[in-house]
Amino acid sequence: MALYTRRGDDGTTGLFGGRRVEKDGLRVHTYGEVDELNAALGLARAASGDDEMLAMLSQLQAILFVVGSDLATPRDGDGDAAAAIERVGAQHVTLLEALIDDADGRSPALTTFILPGGGEVASRLHLARAVCRRAERACVALGRDTDTGEHVVPFLNRLSDLLFAAARWANRIDGVDDVPWNRGDRAGRGVEPKA
Repeated sequence: MALYTRRGDDGTTGLFGGRRVEKDGLRVHTYGEVDELNAALGLARAASGDDEMLAMLSQLQAILFVVGSDLATPRDGDGDAAAAIERVGAQHVTLLEALIDDADGRSPALTTFILPGGGEVASRLHLARAVCRRAERACVALGRDTDTGEHVVPFLNRLSDLLFAAARWANRIDGVDDVPWNRGDRAGRGVEPKA
């Protein structure tokens, strides 16, 4: 089977079930954000050497495929297509809550705001968290006009929290401190230019 079909050359793409939509439509934009998030998690996986972290990220990537297919399949569309896919459910949200508790318990309590950064894996996870928030915003916008189900937005909301906790955990694994936000580092304060 050829990788290219030429069907999208007119600026449309096919949803699961066959309906053609514009490639710049909000639904396509939303599941595209989820795809970008999945790629960001792949980057974090590629940099990690910790077995537990790798297992968690692999599990999250697999679930994000469920999120993407859920968003790409209209609930009011073809009955067979809609029935053929797995939907994001309460069990996915509950799983993330357990993973958050576990990841958060591996780091000391926060006493200050932290900046995205630290080690390489943590930095990649912080970037993934920001992409997750963008995907969540897109899903909220899509949900104003379309039924996206009751669990996709809570899932993405929890996932961003998990990625924050996982970034801090990754810094512990790598023996790197979180980067505290120093109020004196703001523009015009605290950092003197070099002569």
